[in-house]
Amino acid sequence: MTEHKSLAPPHPLPETPRNRLCRAAGVAPGEGVGEATRSARSLGENPNLGMWLGVLGVAMFAVTLPMTRLATGTVDAPQLSPWFVTLGRAALAGVCSVLFLLATRSPVPQRQHWKPLGIAVLGNAVGYPLLLAYALRVVTASHAAVITALLPLVSAVVAAWVLHQRARLGCWVCAVIGSLLVLVFSVLRAQQHSGDFGFEWADLLLLGAVIAASFGYIFGAKVTPALGAERVICWVCVMALPVTLPATLVLWPSQPIATSAWVGFVYVGLFSMWIGFFAWYRGLALGGALRVSQTQLLQPFLSILAAIPLLREPLDLVTLGFAAAVVATVLVGKKFSQAATPLAPRATIAAPHFPLATTKDDI
Repeated sequence: MTEHKSLAPPHPLPETPRNRLCRAAGVAPGEGVGEATRSARSLGENPNLGMWLGVLGVAMFAVTLPMTRLATGTVDAPQLSPWFVTLGRAALAGVCSVLFLLATRSPVPQRQHWKPLGIAVLGNAVGYPLLLAYALRVVTASHAAVITALLPLVSAVVAAWVLHQRARLGCWVCAVIGSLLVLVFSVLRAQQHSGDFGFEWADLLLLGAVIAASFGYIFGAKVTPALGAERVICWVCVMALPVTLPATLVLWPSQPIATSAWVGFVYVGLFSMWIGFFAWYRGLALGGALRVSQTQLLQPFLSILAAIPLLREPLDLVTLGFAAAVVATVLVGKKFSQAATPLAPRATIAAPHFPLATTKDDI
């Protein structure tokens, strides 16, 4: 593999056969046609493998919610602090990323890439996991699965704003309907817990986490064509490492922590923050972004199912019903957003916690 001396410019690359091959393979345009050709050939030969890798990635992301709750514990039985879980998972993924980038001889991002990567750090490495960790000390993982199911739709709305895409009216209508469903769900749950009309304050944290992740994924998408999909999450974790690693050591718990909490912590650091992205991105490349990205609709249901054995949470038909309604809204909203005519070069969300991928049209 030859190292590329110049990464993608801020403007879209010309539609040449070489660049189309590289985008299809998920590698940087200058990395060499050899790797792109080998990967691109596999696109037509392994659609089923791509679909299964996509499902595997979604499953890893889905288990994030119950594993985070295992790591942080509850208000009545706290375990690891949300700050330690957030910074520690990023530090663990950052160390793995350093090894990966060195082993693959990945080039250092250019100056224009650092700002989008920095925003991705704030959104994906700090904002989303921190707000999620605090919320999951209060609400169940099944409850959080309903709220975070809005992530693909919110990401599409953020993309329309940040990337200057022209979203159809239906996309905005679906966003409003999805928000109303989450609002009603929150009010119902608050009434069940306290008997009063109001909201679960933790739901505001979950919505904040969704918005933070959306911005992180959108700005990560802006450098994906230049760096390669898997390398984006690696550079995000490496950029955060000078802060996350020493902070993890400072915040290391002094009190005894349950083994299950450490298992949850290691899981979110290795699988949620790192390995899951590799399976997801490779699945998108092998099976086609448009086809494989639909598997993310399984995520809230997988989170609810995973919480049953891991946290002994009961299967709640109301939660399942609202999850299905939100997912249906997301599915319809995605169809409207995909049909939109972009005002600027397009990059669409195709991930659960949730990486960006180019559209299948671009591939």
